[in-house]
Amino acid sequence: MNPIQKALWYVESHSRLGISLEQVASASGVSAPHLTRAFATEFGQPLMRYVRRRRLTEAARQLAAGADDILTVALDHGYGSHEAFTRAFRDEFGLTPERLRSLGTLDALVLTEPIIMSDKPHAKLSAPRVETVPARRLVGISVHYECNAVAGIPDQWQRFSQGYHEIENVVGTDAYGACFNGDESGGFDYMTAVEVGPQQAAPQGMTHLDLPTQKYAVFSHSGHISEIRAVFAAIWSEGLMAAGFEFANGATLERYSEAFDPRTGLGGFEIWVAVGCSRASVVFQTDGT
Repeated sequence: MNPIQKALWYVESHSRLGISLEQVASASGVSAPHLTRAFATEFGQPLMRYVRRRRLTEAARQLAAGADDILTVALDHGYGSHEAFTRAFRDEFGLTPERLRSLGTLDALVLTEPIIMSDKPHAKLSAPRVETVPARRLVGISVHYECNAVAGIPDQWQRFSQGYHEIENVVGTDAYGACFNGDESGGFDYMTAVEVGPQQAAPQGMTHLDLPTQKYAVFSHSGHISEIRAVFAAIWSEGLMAAGFEFANGATLERYSEAFDPRTGLGGFEIWVAVGCSRASVVFQTDGT
């Protein structure tokens, strides 16, 4: 059973308790940042938002069935007060618990049913190689995304390719997609970038990202770029643990060599996942703005 399956079981088995991300992660056998990325990649929504919606959905069922005491329903589903429950309920469904109980029907509500894990296989992964890379600097364009709204990434690559010639002191010929500053809601910053010299400033409108010396598990994929989400899902759900690695909560990198053809999406790519006990954080700074 992979971490996401364990998380889904834990949520459904403990949804009436005030469970936290850390508790679900512990029951799943991975760190909270690992589980956050795994769940958001697989389902396009933050884990704890799913927890809240499942809890409120089951509470709504009780209310529509004519529950006698709203405070009891609130307490039964992990809320410490009538006020906190009413606020969360109204934010989720657009009406109060009292109103739903008086209506006696769920017809106007968008409910969140339990997620059933698909038996569709993830992308096939080869065993990763291990690389330890010295500190380095990336320069490029950075944009913040929510986990369910990443459709703008291809356009970001187009914008980067148009301004790439303005970057000076470029090291090598590889391009990178760097994912960093992930939060508990599944959001993250994504940078389209190249490596530059250690003191190189970014051009107007771009930013730089300083990465510490880091050990990475490197997963190679020879398929089309459209398969990248499936590759990430496989890494977070099973690949990293199967290889015996722990996510180090550093930046995760996509690496595109000269073999990659942006016109066709072919040529393959690599996913570099920070691993080990190091918790060093990246240093992000905006330049030239």
